[in-house]
Amino acid sequence: MNSPEATAEALRDAVLALRAALARVIVGQKPIVDGLLAGLLAGGHVLLEGVPGLGKALLIKALGRALDLRVGRVQFTPDLMPADILGSDTLFESTEGPTLRFRPGPIFVELLLADEINRANPRTQAALLEAMAERQVTSGGTTRPLGPPFFVMATDNPIEMEGTYPLPEAQADRFLMKLPVASPDRETLLDILDVEPAAALAALEPVMDRAALLRYQAHVAALPAADSVKGLIVDLVIGTRPEAVPADLRPYVQFGASPRGAQGLLAAARARAAMAGRLHVAPEDVRAMALPTLRHRVLLNFAARADGVTADAVIQAVARALGAG
Repeated sequence: MNSPEATAEALRDAVLALRAALARVIVGQKPIVDGLLAGLLAGGHVLLEGVPGLGKALLIKALGRALDLRVGRVQFTPDLMPADILGSDTLFESTEGPTLRFRPGPIFVELLLADEINRANPRTQAALLEAMAERQVTSGGTTRPLGPPFFVMATDNPIEMEGTYPLPEAQADRFLMKLPVASPDRETLLDILDVEPAAALAALEPVMDRAALLRYQAHVAALPAADSVKGLIVDLVIGTRPEAVPADLRPYVQFGASPRGAQGLLAAARARAAMAGRLHVAPEDVRAMALPTLRHRVLLNFAARADGVTADAVIQAVARALGAG
């Protein structure tokens, strides 16, 4: 059995290799890549928000090749039903007569791209998110596990776009992190034009396997955090509540982050520390992961939207008030 120190060094080296491999396919998205890797290592799911055409589908395909894992994709549409994702019992004809067999849906993979999740109707959204949380699918009285590993990268169009169903807060809370995907600047766009995505993807070789990923996930989950670090997490989460935010922001906050947000922030901070090769969680890890893990858990009202106040601004103000900004 490897020592924690040896595992930490191997994990750090594996992350460096993954970054280098993905950079040959994905140009100019290092924060998104690091966020996805942190979410994967923490055992959570990640929600990406951005307009179509920014390379999100290519990213999950590249991640699957680099990790030698099966990748599935579901394109969400208003008429998509839960069975289209989860699978269903189907009647088959055989020599012994009609029999029911389970036909698995596209969710039965290790890495799933849930593309444009907010174009699906609420019932279908709920079915996916329930399976994500429970990591299993039940049909006909039989429960079938998902993974391990099982990682969902969902994409979410900005709510201003036509034909979208905003994710309810309780559903969005199922995601460990929410990462905004920005449009590339001019220099990055020029670099993108020099890459042939299909060829780059085909040339990508695995740099980690399933067994190593599961071992690293267990290492991340066991990483210690001092009471002072846990206290910082709790103070940040409590600080997002309507009665606790800075006075000038109180008129805008409807609900603060949930206890699941505190658990998620600790998990993400552990992943960030492990990616750097450290054996403990530091306050800097908490500060760095506060926005990704809490922004979709702080619910603002209509006045905030009218005045241009964002969840990020609230979280940053809370962090500054705590001296953690």
